[in-house]
Amino acid sequence: MTNRSSGTQEETSVDRETKQCSNNKDVDYDQLLSAAGEFGLYQTFLIFLTCPFYFYGVCAYFGQLFLTEPSPNHWCWVPELENLTDLERRTLAIPLDENARFGYSQCSMYVANWTEVLSSGARPNTSWITQPCQNGWEFNKTEIPYPTITSEMGWVCDKGSYQATAQAANFVGSVAGGFLLGWVSDRFGRIAAAVVSNMIGCVAGIVSIFAKNFIEFCLCRFLMGVAYDSCMMMIYLLVLESVAPKYRTLMANLPFGIFYSLSAMALPWIAIACGHWKTLSLVTSVPMALVLIAPFIVPESPRWLLIKGRIDETINRVISISRINKKEIPSQLIEQFKVSSRNQEQVIKSRSLLDLTKKPLLRKMFVCLCIEYMCCMIIFDALIRSLGGLQFDFFISFTLVSLTEFPSLVLVSFILDLTGRKWLSILCLLVSGIFSVLTAFLSGGLLSVLCAVAARFAVNMCVNIALQWGAEMMPTQVRGSSQSVIHICGYIATILSPYIVYLEIYVTWLPLVIVGIVAIIAALSAIALPETACKDMPQTFEDAEVLITNQKMFEIPCLNKRPVENVKGETNLSFELN
Repeated sequence: MTNRSSGTQEETSVDRETKQCSNNKDVDYDQLLSAAGEFGLYQTFLIFLTCPFYFYGVCAYFGQLFLTEPSPNHWCWVPELENLTDLERRTLAIPLDENARFGYSQCSMYVANWTEVLSSGARPNTSWITQPCQNGWEFNKTEIPYPTITSEMGWVCDKGSYQATAQAANFVGSVAGGFLLGWVSDRFGRIAAAVVSNMIGCVAGIVSIFAKNFIEFCLCRFLMGVAYDSCMMMIYLLVLESVAPKYRTLMANLPFGIFYSLSAMALPWIAIACGHWKTLSLVTSVPMALVLIAPFIVPESPRWLLIKGRIDETINRVISISRINKKEIPSQLIEQFKVSSRNQEQVIKSRSLLDLTKKPLLRKMFVCLCIEYMCCMIIFDALIRSLGGLQFDFFISFTLVSLTEFPSLVLVSFILDLTGRKWLSILCLLVSGIFSVLTAFLSGGLLSVLCAVAARFAVNMCVNIALQWGAEMMPTQVRGSSQSVIHICGYIATILSPYIVYLEIYVTWLPLVIVGIVAIIAALSAIALPETACKDMPQTFEDAEVLITNQKMFEIPCLNKRPVENVKGETNLSFELN
């Protein structure tokens, strides 16, 4: 189709929108935004705008894996044997253990006069006395080829839980950050919250390199946790609120799939290139300071401006979008929008997140959404942390699993409005659970990695459906703070995931079986949630309640024989079935 015919089609869409508004008393924000151009130069700008923020999110979330991950193949360091090869040292000084993962003890060594042993050529036997490691450990550098803070400080054996505890400190920080930055987002705007969160992450990453002990490192990771999620999700939310319903799914998932997955795939090799955990910490945190220029180039969310009662600023922002997209908004549409917005202004201002818990329908929806997101994050995080136990190259495994982000989110971008949120989410959760359990009972190696990849592919779709789904269910009045609370629930759940993975020390198959059970719980929670595909995002609590009461158990958009209705019962003209 030529540009001319495309323009004619879009003009027809605007004409229909104007005609609809002449017959209706109220004009909502989505109608005004659609008239400014549903997909044009402005939306393209938003896509590329998200790139650095997704990189920041990847660094804040996955960076700690590469700062702390030790080689699973390690043994006691014996300084007197430093002139021998690592294999000779291990053979001579380390007792065998048939029950150990690698066939030898990782936490004990023989007691001997090593100078005398070397001169006499004596060989170890079971009569030799053993003792815990006295001089630290040495690690197989073919698995993790650079020093991590775990290998430097000896957080293995009796300190083997330190890595999980440091990650838990990170997620505890995320809980605090969710409350703080959610409030900042709703009070001062999405841009302000993005700036604050990224600057906290920048400072935390730089300070981490000066940590001298476990407590100091945990405090630094706590601060990084405060930054995590908000450092990218505030821009995600801004994009979601700046796009018309027809392209909301595409704009929410396609940039995430491209930039987040590319960043995650690059991170292992950035870690190897850095060659040291301190260098990696600087490389992944210093770029966050670039967020200081964001207020000068990133436009604030017009929907947030509207909720704050800044109607004229909202209109000016939408007019700016129309100019960038080379569209013209009918003056009648603008005037009717002003009247509609001022009629709702007092109602919108009188609501808060606390009010949401007083509404039975909204409370039930909110609780189910929190449970689903918690389960999704446990699955997502546990699958990543289980990679070290799959007996395959850690960096290649991480890259392969991260590669699933792109195709899974591209697939979501193009089918989510056809299948709907609910049933696609349920299907993907069940698939992820099945492959997680299969991974648990395979013998390791490439086959287990491929099953983990399949499980991760499915849960990637679930997590991103949940991100968009939650934002579409919550009224604009409390969208920022409610999304923060939902994500806080995810952080609380992921505090548990490192310890779930740590259970493999006792029963190797248990962690991934637990993941499979969690997937079933998430699927059951999703059944109670309303479908939001191709519907206007609710502005008020009343809109959200209408969305819930109008839900159908088996609502699948591609099977509808008529256009989907929005939450106000109006026909959504921006969605057309082929």
